[in-house]
Amino acid sequence: MDNPLVLTFDLGTQSMKALLLDKEGNTVLSSQVTYDYPCIPTDIRGRAEQLPDFYYDRLCEAGKLLKEKDTQNLFSHIIAVTITCIRDTGLILDKDHKPLRNIIVWMDERRAKGDPKPPLLHKILFASVGMTETIDLLYKSAQCNWIMEEEPELWAKADKFVMISSYMNYKLTGELKDGAANQVGHIPFDYRNRRWMKKGLSRCVADIPLEKLVDIVDSPGKVGTINKETSERTGITEGIPVISTATDKACEALGLSVTTEDKAAISLGTASTIQFCSPHYFEPCPFLPSYPSAMPGYYNGEYQLYRGYWILTWFIRNFCREESRIAKERGVSVESILDQMLDDVPVGSGGLVLTPHLSPGNNNPFAKGVLMGLSDYHTKAHMYRAIIEGIDLELYHAMLRMQRRSGQHIKELYIAGGGSVSDIIVQICCDVFGLPVKRVQTHEASGLGSSIAAFVAMGVFSSYTDAVKSMVHDKDVFEPNMENHRVYMELYNDVYKNIEKTNTKYFRKLRKFGKEV
Repeated sequence: MDNPLVLTFDLGTQSMKALLLDKEGNTVLSSQVTYDYPCIPTDIRGRAEQLPDFYYDRLCEAGKLLKEKDTQNLFSHIIAVTITCIRDTGLILDKDHKPLRNIIVWMDERRAKGDPKPPLLHKILFASVGMTETIDLLYKSAQCNWIMEEEPELWAKADKFVMISSYMNYKLTGELKDGAANQVGHIPFDYRNRRWMKKGLSRCVADIPLEKLVDIVDSPGKVGTINKETSERTGITEGIPVISTATDKACEALGLSVTTEDKAAISLGTASTIQFCSPHYFEPCPFLPSYPSAMPGYYNGEYQLYRGYWILTWFIRNFCREESRIAKERGVSVESILDQMLDDVPVGSGGLVLTPHLSPGNNNPFAKGVLMGLSDYHTKAHMYRAIIEGIDLELYHAMLRMQRRSGQHIKELYIAGGGSVSDIIVQICCDVFGLPVKRVQTHEASGLGSSIAAFVAMGVFSSYTDAVKSMVHDKDVFEPNMENHRVYMELYNDVYKNIEKTNTKYFRKLRKFGKEV
């Protein structure tokens, strides 16, 4: 085929996107279905669930919209379909692969009440590196453990516990299979060897029987072909191969061309992350794994700030009623109004520092958000800039730790996610890190990465190197202001990096005053 195209669906927290990409990395057609609500409304605090077929229905809507836009018969050039999904979003299926309950979305904050029971040697190792509380948090956060405790009758009926990517593959093809690079969650997966773990650390956290786990195929690899129902609802030709690629974050790194050990990918999304790519497996934090890359044989070491740019949503909701009104009148985003204030606030936010731990991370389950240095001259604009700087300082902190543990030395950054749309926010990130920051030709880096993997799997490219060279193009390059970087490094070394360590004992005490889910 002279003009082969890959159709990629990007299943996100807020919307479903359908992207039709060519082998030069151009998005030739796209559609988006924004969810009326990312989760089912509920009065139970911290719950985040979605209806079992909600995402499949939105995928069909996005596919149908795309087909309606196709005035040039581009659908006849599709050689493969892929889907890249949010992570740690699971559901249980019966023996006929029918969902037994709603999907539990990654944002869910419910906790199991039980405790992990690691072997004695593991218990000693966890205690020796201060990871006992982390393992306990991982256990209590595992969706499967909550279902076992609170809904034992459903767990007894469950034939499979799967990630949302596995279920979407089933809905698209009728085959319940999935790739190794999609298995990111509180599940017993051996990330180093890309297979289910029979015994070991992950089974201390989520001891799901092997027979309840999905069949694994190579990533990228074919899981089946588009079935009749999906074809009728979307217009995609029945029989087109469906290729399992990787999770949204792994695909994002590939779509940003982060395929070597001197680059890192930063995502300024709802959850903000920094990712490395390496042919060598390493643990970004003790006992926490690197995940399989979208490229076979490679790993993405990652640090995730669970509440990243979601903090801006929280800030706007609680403190920016006037800016929201103005934005609505002008037909623009609230963030664009707030961004205009940033130039009026000095680097370092006038001595206002924020640690962005509004939800605890795996490496410190007791961490809390801190706003330090508040004075009477600080304004809403200072707080807004302090949030942005705090997220960047936390990701910088993670980069230094990951460099020490991996032996890598990062020389340049590639950036994506909602925050990357703003030039001034990208420049602040650039100044904090003191490194060049690049944006590629599209903000849809996850979809681009998934398409790259499919083109390689279908033989259009003989290697990932060739595919990335053809499909990823640097669009913008931001150079750091080294005077600003000097100020940020003084702030980081003298203040920021010490806040969490110094205050952990107080965070522990504050925990009893907080609301438990």
